Amino acid sequence: MGFMLRKPDDAAGSAAPAILIGLFVAFGGVLYGYDTGTISGIIAMKYWRRQFSTGYINPNDHIPDITSSQSSMIVSLLSAGTFFGALTAAPVADYFGRRIAMILDCFVFCFGVILQTAATAIPLFVAGRFFAGFGVGLLSATVPLYQSETAPKWIRGTIVGAYQLAITIGLLLAAIVNNSTKDRNDTGCYRIPVAVQFAWAIILVVGMIVLPETPRFLIKKNKHEAATKSLARLRRLDVNDPALVEELEEIQANHEYEMSIGTASYLEILRGSIGRRLATGCAVQALQQLAGVNFIFYYGTTFFEHSGINNSFVITLITNIVNVVSTFPGLWMVEKWGRRPLLLFGAVGMCVSQFIVAIVGTTTDSGVANKVLIAFVCVYIFFFASSWGPVAWVVTGELFPLKARAKCLSITTAANWLLNWAIAYATPYMVDSGPGNANLQSKVFFIWGGFCLIAGVFVYTCIYETKGLSLEEVDELYAKVPHAWQSKGFVPSVNFTDVRDVAAGRKGSGLAELEANAHAKQLSEHVEKASV
Repeated sequence: MGFMLRKPDDAAGSAAPAILIGLFVAFGGVLYGYDTGTISGIIAMKYWRRQFSTGYINPNDHIPDITSSQSSMIVSLLSAGTFFGALTAAPVADYFGRRIAMILDCFVFCFGVILQTAATAIPLFVAGRFFAGFGVGLLSATVPLYQSETAPKWIRGTIVGAYQLAITIGLLLAAIVNNSTKDRNDTGCYRIPVAVQFAWAIILVVGMIVLPETPRFLIKKNKHEAATKSLARLRRLDVNDPALVEELEEIQANHEYEMSIGTASYLEILRGSIGRRLATGCAVQALQQLAGVNFIFYYGTTFFEHSGINNSFVITLITNIVNVVSTFPGLWMVEKWGRRPLLLFGAVGMCVSQFIVAIVGTTTDSGVANKVLIAFVCVYIFFFASSWGPVAWVVTGELFPLKARAKCLSITTAANWLLNWAIAYATPYMVDSGPGNANLQSKVFFIWGGFCLIAGVFVYTCIYETKGLSLEEVDELYAKVPHAWQSKGFVPSVNFTDVRDVAAGRKGSGLAELEANAHAKQLSEHVEKASV
């Protein structure tokens, strides 16, 4: 295929509309990344720390400041909001649809931005952080859901991975704006970075007003005519085109088959194959956070300052640039290499980088050590941004059947945010000096490196290779392949239209048995026709 990703010869219609729509929807990641990134710089701004302080940390200094507990609360409240937002995303997306849900999510986010912009003390600022986080949580579960349900299978990984690219762009934009306002000696130093977020929300809302609903959601709601029009728009085909009719029929048949073997209640999705996939999705999202990247983006500015590095804002800007640039090779490799090899590559690279940072930061204290620390933090970010950053969203977007997709994605995303919150809350106590704090400083990278080692083992034993499969074919993969390391050579063979026709009354039958029965039925019909 060469270096470029090319559309397969058997893929009907044009992929351009679905690709452009998927990439635009990824813009929701800018809200996530920017909101995450702003707080790292804001809590390091001198004016903001004086304005929001409630007293003196050290009375002898006579300089008002915030405490580690206040810093922890302010940063972590966003993640607490996102956790509850992610859990709420499923009923919202299943009731209103994926498209309308994203519009509503943006309004919730904007309410939080209003509170933060108006705040001059911690209580209102924290409330704004929570509601903004609630909106981000809603979006973080709904955006990959929309992308995975609209993207062509041959480039789905790249499109869903673009959500992580948008997150990195948001982080970079936050670093640029923070660097521009950090020296202001008025409320503009933090109000400008916070208020800029209105622009990102407005752009996403305007776009979602004109974009189509996903055909899979419309099939789920038994709106077959609307689903046909939506898919025709995405594939740029006539509504009567045989290829389009066949694709829709397969989506419909797969959904009917899945519903015939069980419901999609919260209790049911914890059982069987879906429960197994849900555990995998939660683990991959949790390990993405436990790799420690948000330690850099939440507390990187203050960490570099405490490490004796001058121009910490500039260093943070550099790490964000590395984060953005390094995501691009990941978007290519996810379809060229596949999900498993890329995640393994990232886990090993992150583990080695983290341990080098920890060892250098712990054993030496010099200008050379600081340069090594910065260099390997950037190397670590490269490995994360090109692998676990985008691919965690790709894997979870592909794991689940249509009947349970919204619920399961909301739970896996909530797992991501739960660990995000835990890291944001615990880090000041783990890293900072002072009474009651662990004062780990660079030693904290031993912890992140250990989790990266665990991540590598997890990928080998639990992550199935889903490159090149439709969302319906992923169901067949999990039904037929017992172990993740056996998934690479899987070739789908089930036609769910045929399976659906023989599934009635055979609830206990496995997919392989139903497929065999369908083939037997076809052969019998063929023999009957031949004998007439």
